[in-house]
Amino acid sequence: MNPLLILGCGMAVVVVGILGLRMHAFLALVIGAFVVALLTPHEALRAHADQKVARAEWTVKSADKFVAKAAPARVVEEFGRTCANLGILIAMATILGEAMMLSGAAECIAETLLRWFGAKRAHWAFFSSAFLLCIPVMLDTVMYLLAPLFKAVARRTRRDYLLLVMSTVAGGTITHSLVPPTPGPLFVAGELGVPLGLMIGMGSLIGLGAAMFGVAFAKYSTRHHTIEIPEEPEPAAESVTDQGAPRQLPPLWISLLPVFVPLVLIGLEASFAADLPAGSTLAWLVKNLGDKDMALTLGALCALAPLATQARRAAAAKAVQVALESGAGILLIIAAGGAFGGVLQQTGIAGHLAAQFSGMHAFALPLVFLVTMLVRTAQGSATVAMITASPIAKALIVGGSSVHPVYYAIAIGCGSKPFAWMNDAGFWIITRLSGMRESQTLRTVSPMMAFQGVAGLALTMICAWLIPLK
Repeated sequence: MNPLLILGCGMAVVVVGILGLRMHAFLALVIGAFVVALLTPHEALRAHADQKVARAEWTVKSADKFVAKAAPARVVEEFGRTCANLGILIAMATILGEAMMLSGAAECIAETLLRWFGAKRAHWAFFSSAFLLCIPVMLDTVMYLLAPLFKAVARRTRRDYLLLVMSTVAGGTITHSLVPPTPGPLFVAGELGVPLGLMIGMGSLIGLGAAMFGVAFAKYSTRHHTIEIPEEPEPAAESVTDQGAPRQLPPLWISLLPVFVPLVLIGLEASFAADLPAGSTLAWLVKNLGDKDMALTLGALCALAPLATQARRAAAAKAVQVALESGAGILLIIAAGGAFGGVLQQTGIAGHLAAQFSGMHAFALPLVFLVTMLVRTAQGSATVAMITASPIAKALIVGGSSVHPVYYAIAIGCGSKPFAWMNDAGFWIITRLSGMRESQTLRTVSPMMAFQGVAGLALTMICAWLIPLK
């Protein structure tokens, strides 16, 4: 069965289930994953397994075992893989956010942001924070860290909540795909032979311009769409003292620890772990403390500390309980999306799309952008889409293209922005953390990301013309 037809069937199940039948996202995604897995032919599974063996990711025995698996078993395997990758991260990040809300840390930071930027410019604070933080840190982690803050600011100002959400995404999503050391741009730069410093510099420059278009689109969307600010969790028992006096907010430096401790640790690991002497104590510390799960665990402990020092052990226990209840629901939906995207990859959809364009040299930058966009839309992962498009760009470069490789790398990164929908884990993280419905995210954030990608491609083509670098 043609991979495109399987893709269409899977997309129809998910979209009709969520938007038409008002089915819970978890159920629609799991059913869609089962449909895709059942329709995937044996030949596609064999080809997928052979590719894994060729890349030394699987042994021949494990490849044969995979091909022999029943369709539901393959869905469960992809579901479990997503849980393994994100389970602790989501649990600790939700604990971190809930504890920051109950301790007053988020409110303290929100007050500081408002004082520095003013209510009318608060969105620029979140834009610039996300833009910088997503250079060393994955977008989903940054969203978990910043979500309590933009909610707190919106509750205080009672305005522009959608603008805060979209500005945060606009700043973070572009550096996530254009600026190393995040995995996608790091891989593409290495594959195409682009010096890391050049990739960081040009990716930041073009990314900033594309992100500005995103903010402009966010302001436009705010004039045409509104979303409700999520209700504040019950703070009554914890936010006042026994005498009824308002609680004292923690100092700013304590409030910032839960945010900066994990970000600094993850950034150090991403930037320096490979350069440290193997086997040294420093390398061991950076590698282990900079692991995203460990770093978020330490961040969660920092967030819980003000509750303990304020002798509010019950509040700390409540923060953990509430966070785990909400985090479990988020994890199930994201894992279902991961299962759906995983079984789509097993159909061979990425290679099928890439094969249609191999060997073409005309309109080189739009071509690699288009390939990345199609793969991204089809299977959800921006990183996988960038990896898939890299061989096409490399073939064009080897074939004598006059365009500098850095512009191919950036065009691929821009192509990974359109189109975020239900098969993308980031789509669900943004939707759940912001409190938007799926249809609202599709009308606002998804087209904004697509607009940023197209704007980034245009800026890349202009820079390739004005600054050829050859």
